[in-house]
Amino acid sequence: MKVLKLESKLKGYKGKAKKLLQDHKLGVWDIIRIKTEKTILEGIILPRAEFSLPDFIEIKLENNYNLGIHIDEVLEIEKIGVREAIYKIPEKTFPFNKELPSVKLLGTGGTVASRLDYTTGAVIPSFTPGELFSAVPELADICNLECEVVFEILSENMTHTNWQSLAEKIKNAIDSGIEGIIIGHGTDTMSYTSAALSFMLKNLPIPVVLTGSQRSSDRPSSDAALNLINSATVAISDIAEVTVVMLGSTSHDYGLIHRGTLVRKMHSSVRNTFRTINSIPLGMVKDKQIRVFENEYQKRSKQKLELLTNFEKKTALIYYYPGASAELIDFCTDHSYRGIVIAGTGLGHVGTYLYKSIERAIQEGIIVLMTTQTLHGFVGMNVYSTGRELQNLGVIPGRNMIPEVGYVKLGWVLGQTNDPKEVKSLLLTNIAGEFIERELPIAFNYNVDELLRTNKL
Repeated sequence: MKVLKLESKLKGYKGKAKKLLQDHKLGVWDIIRIKTEKTILEGIILPRAEFSLPDFIEIKLENNYNLGIHIDEVLEIEKIGVREAIYKIPEKTFPFNKELPSVKLLGTGGTVASRLDYTTGAVIPSFTPGELFSAVPELADICNLECEVVFEILSENMTHTNWQSLAEKIKNAIDSGIEGIIIGHGTDTMSYTSAALSFMLKNLPIPVVLTGSQRSSDRPSSDAALNLINSATVAISDIAEVTVVMLGSTSHDYGLIHRGTLVRKMHSSVRNTFRTINSIPLGMVKDKQIRVFENEYQKRSKQKLELLTNFEKKTALIYYYPGASAELIDFCTDHSYRGIVIAGTGLGHVGTYLYKSIERAIQEGIIVLMTTQTLHGFVGMNVYSTGRELQNLGVIPGRNMIPEVGYVKLGWVLGQTNDPKEVKSLLLTNIAGEFIERELPIAFNYNVDELLRTNKL
């Protein structure tokens, strides 16, 4: 029986790490002291996820950070106590204030409105209003909150069907009288979703705000709470567009409001990872106050939302690289794709050896849209002969569209019409703020703190 009991206390551990803990009669939630050649560490043994690497012991340090220690580094290990962690967020009744607007939070996954389940290593949505009120009580000063988990997936598993489901949920919420929408979303593909909703939600009458978190909610440096507070502030504003609201600085003092078709995640881990490309953000949020930088935006209204959610799934995004095989284009042609977005080099170039495959794709009815993988700047296909040659083949210049926005827009346009002339017309029409007239000189390397200090915003 003791063996079985110890086994149950080692969930997630395997291999040599499991044997080491068994030999020392240690289990999850035991407080241990580990001596290595370099240091002595104290912490609580945490459960491990099913897919965690073997041969590591994971502990939570006193400063709340987690640390994995390879068993080959362990010289001595001993139990010095036990502290079983309770990670369920207590529920308190979210207060209703008839003077405040109603906001709905739609959960899709990610860490912004969640807690970490150390038993499985998974992130579990903490999505009742009561749990969120306990975790972020400031929300009750901003709005009355409703919550709904739409789906629980990693953002890399998002597809056009998820975007369509979100659009339907948004319409239902608006029809019910909700005055603002927040979407909790994993950060990795948030810009794809924000672009998709920007095109799918025509005549949007209220704000739709996507937000996420770069640091999990159990970490002292988590940006989850402030991102939720800032997003709620924008959700009750008059900015009736799809926006992304995330931290603007690592000092946790303000958030930035990015238009959904101009934003990109630019760093894998820093908290102020999202940036508006080729322009400056719509505005900033600080201390529950909004400062708008760009006055031309869609205002809150009583207009009727129209859903345009059809999307052509046989749309491809291909990044060109030196030596890229023509088979990449040929595959799409041979498998009846309807659209290809190319992220070309510089002003929108690819190797001339791809021309034959591109020409064949276009002749067989595939729409080919050119974007630039430099992100900043515009596609300029009239500058060099290669760009003019690609246009002569029928490639459409994508102006300043970020490659993923180009992909989303092309898939959406192809979902609206089969007429090649209409497709080209829609692609070159500014539908949701995806095109700008010109790149702002400060956009390439803007620093909001510096711009504010020098009064340039």
